[in-house]
Amino acid sequence: MTHTTTIDAILQRAPVVPVIAIDRLSDAVPLARALVAGGLTVLEITLRTACALDAMRAIAAEVPGAIVGAGTVLTPADLAAVAAAGARFAISPGATPTLYAAAAQASIPWLPAIASASELMVGMEHGYRRFKFFPAESSGGIAALKSFAGPFAQARFCPTGGIDAAKAPAYKALANVITVGGSWMLPKAAIDAGRWDEIEALARAAALL
Repeated sequence: MTHTTTIDAILQRAPVVPVIAIDRLSDAVPLARALVAGGLTVLEITLRTACALDAMRAIAAEVPGAIVGAGTVLTPADLAAVAAAGARFAISPGATPTLYAAAAQASIPWLPAIASASELMVGMEHGYRRFKFFPAESSGGIAALKSFAGPFAQARFCPTGGIDAAKAPAYKALANVITVGGSWMLPKAAIDAGRWDEIEALARAAALL
């Protein structure tokens, strides 16, 4: 399968990809179960916390139906580490020549991020047609994505950054948006208190987008 086909098969499974920072390893499995039960099966576990890789391993092993992905992948070493931890895809907040080279040899698909037309053209030179648009709101938001649609008709995006429940539907309605990334269904107070039913309800609402 081509890179585009592989990443599409993952991202098309959910209208929203939860962007998750797990501070306590003990939260990983119940949090993932709540999201999956609510209909959000594609999970981006960010490499922003010390237990991120262990969280990926735990979710991959213990939560049937979860498609574990890794976010905040900044280096080729990160890319190798998340693949070894059971991630089925990787996402970065940007893209570099070394990451493009590493991704060409990686065992899992990678979603580079762009914030401008020039960055998008670089990605397309490398054969990519799917990108994270980040940080979405501060990089022009919906207006920018509409502008990309003309000259870059074959590109589709996962906008992430500053998107909440109120803004997400307008992003999702764009023809060149495949899914939306966000963390509004993950209120810290609910996670800290283990209110997994609250997380599941928020996930269910997000899954209706």
